Amino acid sequence: MKSYSKFGFVAAATVLAPFTAMSTEAPKVGQVEIVAELDITPGNVTASKDGRIFASVHGMRRGPIQLMEITGKNTYAAFPDAGWNGQPGSGPNVLNTPHGVLIDGKDRLWVVDHGNWMDQPQPPKLVAFDINSRQLAYRFDFDASVAPKGQILQDLAVDGERGFVYVADCGPDPAIVVVDISTGRARRFAGHRSLAADDVDLVVEGKPLLFPGADGRMLPARVGVNPITLSADGETLFFGAMNGTSWFAVPARLFREGASDSAIGMAIKRVGAKPISDGAATDAEGNHFITNLPENGIDKLTSDGRLEPLVRDERFLWADNAHFGPASWLYVAVNQLHRNPIFSGTTDAGKPPYLIARIWTGTRGQPGR
Repeated sequence: MKSYSKFGFVAAATVLAPFTAMSTEAPKVGQVEIVAELDITPGNVTASKDGRIFASVHGMRRGPIQLMEITGKNTYAAFPDAGWNGQPGSGPNVLNTPHGVLIDGKDRLWVVDHGNWMDQPQPPKLVAFDINSRQLAYRFDFDASVAPKGQILQDLAVDGERGFVYVADCGPDPAIVVVDISTGRARRFAGHRSLAADDVDLVVEGKPLLFPGADGRMLPARVGVNPITLSADGETLFFGAMNGTSWFAVPARLFREGASDSAIGMAIKRVGAKPISDGAATDAEGNHFITNLPENGIDKLTSDGRLEPLVRDERFLWADNAHFGPASWLYVAVNQLHRNPIFSGTTDAGKPPYLIARIWTGTRGQPGR
């Protein structure tokens, strides 16, 4: 097994050691620490309870591997091994376009691979790897009934205790896809207004972003359901659109018990405002931490519905996702995605280093969530 850096290969002996050494001073709420500065673009990031850090590599700016463990300030290693990080499209047991990643309480790294953004799209799948043994712990292959053509299965929330995975599809027909781990069945919930984008511009670095339409023309970006999280007790599912200003909640048991789409739709409630965002995390106290793309930061939606800034940082150029690690540390991938040609129609203006940061929230986090 090899570990990569911008200087080439480094010894694999560093791979298994958690990368946790940061500031020794008592952190303050909103304090930012840069965990990694990378020459490769992180998509989503997650951290284990013992401080190991994992990230997908964003499919809009591919690298030599698709899924990585962070091994140092500037180094990373293919995870779980070189085989799963083989050439995308080369077989059923490779990661093609992994996006959402999340570690559950059983030390399983869950990865949703939507398989798109390729010349030949690949079938989407959900996989989980034991982070200690590096062995495949679960696999689910989506069929067209739950993941139709054009899907972009990306952010996910995992209830490892009850055995359910909730995946946000921000494709042309926004939906929540729910996988029952024990039965190997899935369902798709779509068509509800809460899943759709609002008619608001996605503005980053002062510029409204565009996105290619069905006819190839560049149109104002309008992206539906994206961040998705679970409450600490697993009983409430939270979600919102990227191009959306509302944060919604629905009882998770309705999905677990197979309720009808109409019953689920009637139970969806707005719980507060949110910024235009790409990721979110929910702590054990019921607060939500949501990336704020226009303002280069993270906002906090308190458990009683107040939206307030947690941090503003000029380095946070597209804070993609957010998940808790140990204690109150909130880990965030920062990847300059708005500078990618898919949003601009021009050349890629992204400039390394791409960042993984962590922010002290001062609340009780849920590692991996």
